[in-house]
Amino acid sequence: MRILFFGDVVGRAGRDAVIAHMPALRERLDPDLTVVNGENAAGGYGVTVKIAEEFFAAGIDVVTLGNHTWDQKELVGTIEQQPRIVRPVNYPEGTPGRGFVLLQARGGRKVLVINVLLRLFMEPMDDPFAAVDRVLKAHRLGAGGVDAILIDVHGEATSEKMIMGHFCDGRASLVVGTHSHVPTADHTVLPKGTAYQTDAGMCGDYDSAIGMKKEVAMAKMVRKLPTERLSPAEGEGTVCGCYVETDDRTGLALRIEPLRIGGRLSQTFPERSQ
Repeated sequence: MRILFFGDVVGRAGRDAVIAHMPALRERLDPDLTVVNGENAAGGYGVTVKIAEEFFAAGIDVVTLGNHTWDQKELVGTIEQQPRIVRPVNYPEGTPGRGFVLLQARGGRKVLVINVLLRLFMEPMDDPFAAVDRVLKAHRLGAGGVDAILIDVHGEATSEKMIMGHFCDGRASLVVGTHSHVPTADHTVLPKGTAYQTDAGMCGDYDSAIGMKKEVAMAKMVRKLPTERLSPAEGEGTVCGCYVETDDRTGLALRIEPLRIGGRLSQTFPERSQ
């Protein structure tokens, strides 16, 4: 299978960049599963159903979230009717929505997408490792089980993301980090066959402070001035993410490549295997 993942979409610049580049990405990579982290898509704070539907119309299969899940209050009452919008699996029992989705890809193959929120330097949450472990035990990867498993690991600490990668090695096709908004250069296939990257980076304007207008952030950090609420930078967006190919027999990764197109960063556009 071919899997395409986009990191945190920040504001309109990120949304426009993802949607604009999707036709070329679909033609060149022909992905079987495309996932985007949309938790900053609505003005930097959460996602709306309308924005999620724009992603779906562009060819995105699943929208994952994170610590800004409930910033758009409308989602509290609507997420139950949106199975392809996935909030962190380790929210307390009774929280609206779902922490994973099992869907059918081309050829009748089954794919599982899990979203989990880590805890170091983040708000207190239920144990992310126990929550992911429960889902993986119920949906085994490979022959007779699920054909591919993607886990979006939303967290601040690189160490905690790495431990989640090793914890899931051999049990998932891809473990990829979000939230830092900076692409890391450690994309690799772990020893037991799981593709891993500590952070996919953001989709947004990189002439910014992690996607937000740099002038406001600078006034706050350098001069300690009271400022307006941070808002997304509005220049040309870069699309950041990763591309993974898996073994049809095992569901494990054969390769992982970074993706960076448009905007200010150095460009890298993977080629699919023939």
